[in-house]
Amino acid sequence: MKHRKLFERTAEGLLFACAALSVLAVILITVFLFQRGLSLFQKVSVLEFLGSTRWEPTAKVPGYGILSFIVGSFYVTGLALAFAVPIGLAVGIFLAELAEKRSSRIIHSTVELLAGIPSVIYGLFGIALISTITRSLFGGSGYSVLSASIVLAIMTLPTIISVTEVSLRAVPRELKEGSLALGATHWQTIVRVLVPAARSGIIAGVILGMGRAIGETMAVLMVGGNAPLMPKGLTGMVRTLTMNIITDMSYATGDHLTSLFATGIVLFVFILVLNLTVQVALKRSMAATEGGGGA
Repeated sequence: MKHRKLFERTAEGLLFACAALSVLAVILITVFLFQRGLSLFQKVSVLEFLGSTRWEPTAKVPGYGILSFIVGSFYVTGLALAFAVPIGLAVGIFLAELAEKRSSRIIHSTVELLAGIPSVIYGLFGIALISTITRSLFGGSGYSVLSASIVLAIMTLPTIISVTEVSLRAVPRELKEGSLALGATHWQTIVRVLVPAARSGIIAGVILGMGRAIGETMAVLMVGGNAPLMPKGLTGMVRTLTMNIITDMSYATGDHLTSLFATGIVLFVFILVLNLTVQVALKRSMAATEGGGGA
C-alpha cells in the first residue's frame, strides 16, 4: 500500500509539473514579447502604429504603421474561411452520416495527409498551380489575396472536417433515433437535429481553422505577393502580420526590430481575443443546448 501511494503521488507530481511547465512557457513567452515590443510606444503612438498604413522603418523619417497588414490578415483569413467552412462542414457531415466504410477510410486518409503536409509544400503548390489559374482567370500577377486565401482554405480543411465529424458522432444516438421515429427523413434529421446539437463543436472547429489561417506564414508568404500596401481587391498583393515579421526579421535592428515585436504583440492579442470569444461562444451554445434539451 505504501508503494502504491508513493507511486500515485509521484505520478500526480509529474503530471502537475508538466501542466505547470506549459503554463510557465506561456507566461515567459508573454513577458518576453511584451518586454521587447512595448518600448516602441515610447516613440510611436499606439494610434499611429495601428491606424497608419505607412511602413517605412528604414527611412530617414521612419514610419511604423501596420494597418494594411491587419486588414490583409483578416481579409485573407475571412476569404479562406468562406471557402473552407462550407466544404469542411459538407465533408464532415458526409463522413459522420453518409459515407460507407471504404470511402470513409479513403477520405480519412486523404484528410490526414492534408494535415501532415508541410506549409512550404502548400506554398509550392500555390505557386505552381493556384497562382497560375488565378492569373489566367482574373488577371494580375497571380500572387494575390485570392491565391493566398485558396491555399489557406485547403490548409484549414483538415481541422474543420475532423472536428465537425467528431462533434456529429458525439451527438447522443437517441436524438437521431427520435427524429427518425417521428417521421423525419435522414437529411432532415441531419440538418435540423444533428447539426444544431453539434454546433458548439462545429464552432470550435471553425475557430481553430481561423487560428490556423491567421497564424500561417510560409504558404501565404509564397503566394500572397508580400507587398506592404493596403490590399486592393482579390487580385491585389497582400502582406499579413506574420509575413511582415518574417520578411523584416533577418535584417531589422533598433526600433525596426522593436516594431516587429510590437507586431507580434498585436497578433498575440488577436489570438487571445479569438480564444476568449470561442470560450464564450461555446459556453453559450452548450447552455442553449442544455436548455433546449431540458425543455
